[in-house]
Amino acid sequence: MEWYLIVLGCLLSGALIGFTGGVLGIGGGLLAIPLLGLVFGMPQQAAQGTALIMVLPAVLISVRKYNQYSKIDLRAAAAGAAGSIVFTWLGARFALGIDPTLLRRVYAVFILGIAIFYFFQSRPRNPNGRPASPPRSAADYHKGWFALVGVLAGTIGGVFGVGGSVVAVPFLTTFFRLPQTSAQALAMTTIIPGTFVALLTYSAHGQAHWSQGIPLAIGSICCVPYGVRLAYSMPEPRLKRIFAVMLLVIMFLLLAKA
Repeated sequence: MEWYLIVLGCLLSGALIGFTGGVLGIGGGLLAIPLLGLVFGMPQQAAQGTALIMVLPAVLISVRKYNQYSKIDLRAAAAGAAGSIVFTWLGARFALGIDPTLLRRVYAVFILGIAIFYFFQSRPRNPNGRPASPPRSAADYHKGWFALVGVLAGTIGGVFGVGGSVVAVPFLTTFFRLPQTSAQALAMTTIIPGTFVALLTYSAHGQAHWSQGIPLAIGSICCVPYGVRLAYSMPEPRLKRIFAVMLLVIMFLLLAKA
């Protein structure tokens, strides 16, 4: 395939992924990984490392846009980031030693579990007419709790390249009772330092292809703001259902490659 066709395809794919990642608060890496595996035939580790090239600037842009709509609790995010950095590195080192096919299958099972959770979360609540529990904010909790969330998010993000925010968001909405958009914003802010660490680790082991990652990143950052704008205009249950359906699509793409 000619190089300019590859670049054009990556730009267009990155634009779609960036828009979707902005809506769902996932940075787009979950979509990029199966794409890189199916279209470019990359092993799972290389797909994860290359996706991180796109994810990092997309997450930075997304966090900026989310913060414009609603201020992010930076102290909570810093506590989460402190917990995630070392565990991201440990997770990445572990993933680099796993068989690529096995890693892809484990990743698919992980995605399935998250999708089922979000389908459950999107169901109508309070059938007996009881009032819903009021949403809370990060300021209501000790910052040490966010450090523990960061440890979990960092481990998952290191092993799978991306996905730390996908794990953190359900914890923040379920146990901390944060609104969906607030949880997405806080989770993405938390994973920024760990994403740097993961990218450096995968790149140092030759598992990040910059020729595909850079045009994906350029396309992504152009459309992230529009996705974030749409996220704030949608009802929360609908946003969760879309998230769950998208995760199921990703799972089937991963299993098709495996």
